[in-house]
Amino acid sequence: MSPKGLMTGNIAVAEGAILAGCQAYFGYPITPQNEILEHMSQRMSELGRVFLQTESELAAISMVYGAAASGCRTMTSTSSPGFSLQQEGISYMAGAEIPAVIVNVMRGGPGLGNIGGAQGDYFQATKGGGHGDYRVINLAPNSAQEMMDLTMLAFELADKYRNPVVVLSDGFLGQAMEPVEMREPVARLPAKPWAITGARNRPKNIINSFEMDPANFPPRVRRLFEKYERIRQNEVRYEGIGLEDASLVIVAYGSVSRSALTALKTAREEGLKVGLFRPVTLFPFPTGPLADLARRVDDFLVAELSFGQMIEDVKLAVGRDKNVGLVNQYGGVPLPSDMILEAIKKVKQPVGK
Repeated sequence: MSPKGLMTGNIAVAEGAILAGCQAYFGYPITPQNEILEHMSQRMSELGRVFLQTESELAAISMVYGAAASGCRTMTSTSSPGFSLQQEGISYMAGAEIPAVIVNVMRGGPGLGNIGGAQGDYFQATKGGGHGDYRVINLAPNSAQEMMDLTMLAFELADKYRNPVVVLSDGFLGQAMEPVEMREPVARLPAKPWAITGARNRPKNIINSFEMDPANFPPRVRRLFEKYERIRQNEVRYEGIGLEDASLVIVAYGSVSRSALTALKTAREEGLKVGLFRPVTLFPFPTGPLADLARRVDDFLVAELSFGQMIEDVKLAVGRDKNVGLVNQYGGVPLPSDMILEAIKKVKQPVGK
């Protein structure tokens, strides 16, 4: 493959996983992420790595659990209904501290919904859609290039923290074709002395999320909590555009942030001091940087493809005395820049008019 070429976001995810040294992929077909599975079926076979199309998303996440527990860099990809089915397995992996990557190319819901792009899985992905006290790292790309780059980062962070990592994309990004610059492949994978590999020359490793003695379980959960706090301290990522003099800030992630950027440029041309704050990590959410911004900005506009989910985290970050509006679409319908611009104008008027 050439150093730079055109590819869809879904193909960029698959190539990012290959470059990151993914050793095993397990998945089940579901639109709009099928291209990931199809591409991995070819590329993993070419490289002598493990690919298996499973009988369900439940089977896929269970196989990810087993392969990752043996020390393999492992991933699955799915879309919203399949992601729902995988929540118990993700909870198990978080409890057992097993690193793996789960890619969710979101579609409209609830239920089977439709195959258009949406962001209605935000709560499920960022708050932990399974049972118990756990969190997973969430990375939110907004381009085909970031679909590759953040997939590679997901494997790195999964191994660093021994934790599942979700790449949260959507159907629009998955199907969009854009120029992508190929990255250097990962040269060396980290050692995993905790993995189950056969205990001939060491004490045996035991990996599970179950504790027979209830008295021993709270310390295990506390250890997880302390890990999540380290993640909050060290792994916050975001992008800011035009924030230096902004009097209104749009907060958007994923594909919507691109519509928001177009609206920002038009608003600036019309004299409106608008900025864009784009969370790249949804957990850890960039609460601190948003709170700092709120010390000098009073008006915020959240743009998202849902009834309004990320807006709750934005309100918590900026405080109750700030004006936080919502402009949105849902059910697989895109959010055009014109709608965002119209919402901006309801809050702000051009300077001098």
